[in-house]
Amino acid sequence: MPEWLQMVITVGAAFIASSGFWAWIIKKDSQKDAGTQLILGLAHERIISLGMSYVERGWVSKEEYEDYIKYLYAPYSTLGGNGLAERVMKEVADLPLVQHIPE
Repeated sequence: MPEWLQMVITVGAAFIASSGFWAWIIKKDSQKDAGTQLILGLAHERIISLGMSYVERGWVSKEEYEDYIKYLYAPYSTLGGNGLAERVMKEVADLPLVQHIPE
Protein backbone atom coordinates (compact mmCIF):
# COMPACT_ATOMS: atom_id res chain seq x y z
CA MET A 1 0.00 0.00 0.00
CA PRO A 2 1.44 3.40 -0.93
CA GLU A 3 2.58 5.59 1.93
CA TRP A 4 0.28 8.48 0.95
CA LEU A 5 -2.76 6.18 1.12
CA GLN A 6 -1.75 4.96 4.58
CA MET A 7 -1.47 8.59 5.68
CA VAL A 8 -4.93 9.46 4.30
CA ILE A 9 -6.46 6.44 6.04
CA THR A 10 -4.75 7.33 9.34
CA VAL A 11 -5.89 10.95 9.23
CA GLY A 12 -9.41 9.95 8.22
CA ALA A 13 -9.67 7.37 11.01
CA ALA A 14 -8.36 9.88 13.57
CA PHE A 15 -10.90 12.47 12.44
CA ILE A 16 -13.83 10.05 12.67
CA ALA A 17 -12.68 8.77 16.06
CA SER A 18 -12.36 12.29 17.51
CA SER A 19 -14.94 13.42 20.06
CA GLY A 20 -15.28 16.78 18.28
CA PHE A 21 -16.55 15.07 15.15
CA TRP A 22 -19.24 13.19 17.06
CA ALA A 23 -20.20 16.29 19.06
CA TRP A 24 -20.69 18.11 15.76
CA ILE A 25 -22.88 15.27 14.41
CA ILE A 26 -25.02 15.24 17.57
CA LYS A 27 -25.41 19.03 17.55
CA LYS A 28 -26.39 18.99 13.89
CA ASP A 29 -29.03 16.32 14.57
CA SER A 30 -30.47 18.23 17.54
CA GLN A 31 -30.69 21.45 15.48
CA LYS A 32 -32.52 19.52 12.78
CA ASP A 33 -34.90 18.08 15.36
CA ALA A 34 -35.60 21.54 16.79
CA GLY A 35 -36.20 22.94 13.32
CA THR A 36 -38.51 20.07 12.46
CA GLN A 37 -40.43 20.56 15.70
CA LEU A 38 -40.80 24.27 15.00
CA ILE A 39 -42.09 23.62 11.49
CA LEU A 40 -44.50 20.98 12.80
CA GLY A 41 -45.79 23.41 15.41
CA LEU A 42 -46.37 26.19 12.90
CA ALA A 43 -48.04 23.83 10.44
CA HIS A 44 -50.22 22.38 13.22
CA GLU A 45 -51.44 25.83 14.24
CA ARG A 46 -52.19 26.79 10.63
CA ILE A 47 -53.96 23.50 9.86
CA ILE A 48 -56.17 23.93 12.94
CA SER A 49 -56.99 27.63 12.46
CA LEU A 50 -57.56 27.49 8.70
CA GLY A 51 -59.41 24.18 8.88
CA MET A 52 -61.72 25.42 11.63
CA SER A 53 -62.48 28.55 9.62
CA TYR A 54 -63.62 26.29 6.75
CA VAL A 55 -65.67 24.14 9.14
CA GLU A 56 -67.35 27.19 10.72
CA ARG A 57 -68.10 28.57 7.25
CA GLY A 58 -69.63 25.24 6.23
CA TRP A 59 -67.94 24.75 2.85
CA VAL A 60 -64.56 24.82 1.15
CA SER A 61 -63.67 25.70 -2.43
CA LYS A 62 -61.86 23.22 -4.61
CA GLU A 63 -58.76 25.46 -4.75
CA GLU A 64 -58.72 26.00 -0.98
CA TYR A 65 -59.02 22.28 -0.34
CA GLU A 66 -56.26 21.37 -2.80
CA ASP A 67 -53.89 23.97 -1.30
CA TYR A 68 -54.79 22.88 2.24
CA ILE A 69 -53.84 19.30 1.43
CA LYS A 70 -50.83 19.95 -0.80
CA TYR A 71 -49.08 22.72 1.11
CA LEU A 72 -50.12 22.09 4.72
CA TYR A 73 -51.51 18.69 5.59
CA ALA A 74 -49.43 16.39 3.36
CA PRO A 75 -46.03 17.82 4.43
CA TYR A 76 -47.20 17.95 8.06
CA SER A 77 -48.22 14.31 7.91
CA THR A 78 -44.95 13.32 6.21
CA LEU A 79 -42.97 14.94 9.03
CA GLY A 80 -44.89 12.85 11.55
CA GLY A 81 -47.66 15.20 12.63
CA ASN A 82 -51.01 13.77 13.68
CA GLY A 83 -53.65 14.10 16.40
CA LEU A 84 -55.96 17.10 16.44
CA ALA A 85 -54.76 18.30 13.03
CA GLU A 86 -55.79 14.95 11.57
CA ARG A 87 -59.27 15.27 13.10
CA VAL A 88 -59.68 18.78 11.69
CA MET A 89 -58.45 17.57 8.31
CA LYS A 90 -61.15 14.87 8.31
CA GLU A 91 -63.80 17.48 9.12
CA VAL A 92 -62.58 19.66 6.25
CA ALA A 93 -62.63 16.64 3.93
CA ASP A 94 -66.31 16.09 4.81
CA LEU A 95 -67.32 19.66 3.91
CA PRO A 96 -69.24 20.41 0.71
CA LEU A 97 -66.80 21.22 -2.06
CA VAL A 98 -67.76 24.22 -4.18
CA GLN A 99 -66.29 24.97 -7.59
CA HIS A 100 -66.14 28.74 -7.07
CA ILE A 101 -66.37 30.84 -3.93
CA PRO A 102 -70.02 31.90 -3.44
CA GLU A 103 -70.71 35.62 -3.21
